[in-house]
Amino acid sequence: MISLHRSQAEEIHAHALEADPRECCGLIGGCDWRAQTIYRMRNVASAPLVTYEAAPEDLFAAQRAMRARGEELIAIYHSHPRSKDPQPSDTDVRLAYYPSAVYLIVGLGREEPCMRAFRISERAGSWEAAEFEIVADSDQ
Repeated sequence: MISLHRSQAEEIHAHALEADPRECCGLIGGCDWRAQTIYRMRNVASAPLVTYEAAPEDLFAAQRAMRARGEELIAIYHSHPRSKDPQPSDTDVRLAYYPSAVYLIVGLGREEPCMRAFRISERAGSWEAAEFEIVADSDQ
């Protein structure tokens, strides 16, 4: 189960709200399924209102920073700006190239952002809900 600090969840929600109506995207680095660093990415997709693609230079910079910090990629996040109860789209499943990562999706179709977690198998073309927790910043 992934564990995020409340401030990290709020940072992801803020990124989603700032990007709206475009989808946002980013990576989460950490150890032992505990989030340590949120890496915001620029969405350079040709249709950013309905899909995301991380800017390659942002992706490479985040991967270098993770290696330098001794972190692993534990999650990938993005937003679905019009979704009340977000779940992976067919495109999300088709482009899920990191099977060991958990995918967090933030829906902005409610008054408050709604974040859900998933395990996605691009190879099997399927997904299932995953568990995550948000802990107080003083915990962990």
